[in-house]
Amino acid sequence: MRDFALAVEISTDGPLAVVGPSGAGKSTILRLVAGLLTPTHGQIECRGRTWFGPGVDLPVERRPLGFVFQDYALFPHMTVRGNVAFGARRPVEPVLDRMRIAQLADQRPGRLSGGERQRVAVGRAVARDPDLLLLDEPLSALDPSTRDAVGAELASVLRETGVPALVVTHSFEEAATLASRIAVLELGTITQTGSAEDLLADPATPFVARFAGLNHLLGVAQGSEVVLESGARVRLAEPASGAVAVLVAPWEITLALAQPHSESALNHIAGSVERVVRIGNRARVTVAGLTAEVTQESASRLGLRPGLDVVATWKATSTRTVAR
Repeated sequence: MRDFALAVEISTDGPLAVVGPSGAGKSTILRLVAGLLTPTHGQIECRGRTWFGPGVDLPVERRPLGFVFQDYALFPHMTVRGNVAFGARRPVEPVLDRMRIAQLADQRPGRLSGGERQRVAVGRAVARDPDLLLLDEPLSALDPSTRDAVGAELASVLRETGVPALVVTHSFEEAATLASRIAVLELGTITQTGSAEDLLADPATPFVARFAGLNHLLGVAQGSEVVLESGARVRLAEPASGAVAVLVAPWEITLALAQPHSESALNHIAGSVERVVRIGNRARVTVAGLTAEVTQESASRLGLRPGLDVVATWKATSTRTVAR
């Protein structure tokens, strides 16, 4: 099994989200904590009790935790009440009320919406009276049109329960919605832990910057200018020196068919459109290694498509640097 270098603390102040690229080991962490996998070494503790360590390896059924699976794993032949009651260690009716699913108690999962099924799954986990909640990609099974609303509702439920929670997700928006802290896992090692604001303000690695939605461009700073590895030059509002990463948010970048004559926007990088991804009323456009986010109206007006030559422009005041 891959070695992991993990030291994270989960508290009742709010859930901890674990994020990272595919194959980083996010789901493996949940399985290790749950007892579905056995570590080769190390220690797992919860509320002062050792679940795994020297001479100790509690079986799954003896670990006081609730697991909310990616597809919710509800029993289709049972009612909502029956699902919540399965393995329950506390009275079921108060849990149904708390999850706002009491009116659905006699329904079966097949008749429920995605958000309702999610509340049932969380209710079943909470009814076990757990010391820890584990949630594996809890919003991935939902339709994109309902994900934001259900995510906000789930965040409220997690706060109300007061049970420490560990959430695995691949989405920065979901992590920021559901968790008070985010731990970034790369190749089995936690590379950064902090709030969503911390990750945006000072990403520790290129992946963290990309995950948070920032452009991350490597170069060498020389006062008020950075020479990128591509040879392009980026102007800064505040001087820097040495090897740096330039950070600029996609929504700070505008696109045009020719270089604009605006004096306020000092940074211009020309290139061909590599990709256009339309998300809701926005379009994410990749140009010369940069990602810009523009309105659908702007994308249509400019006729943005792969191969089209454009100029990406942004202000020096919208540019930050971090040492690397």
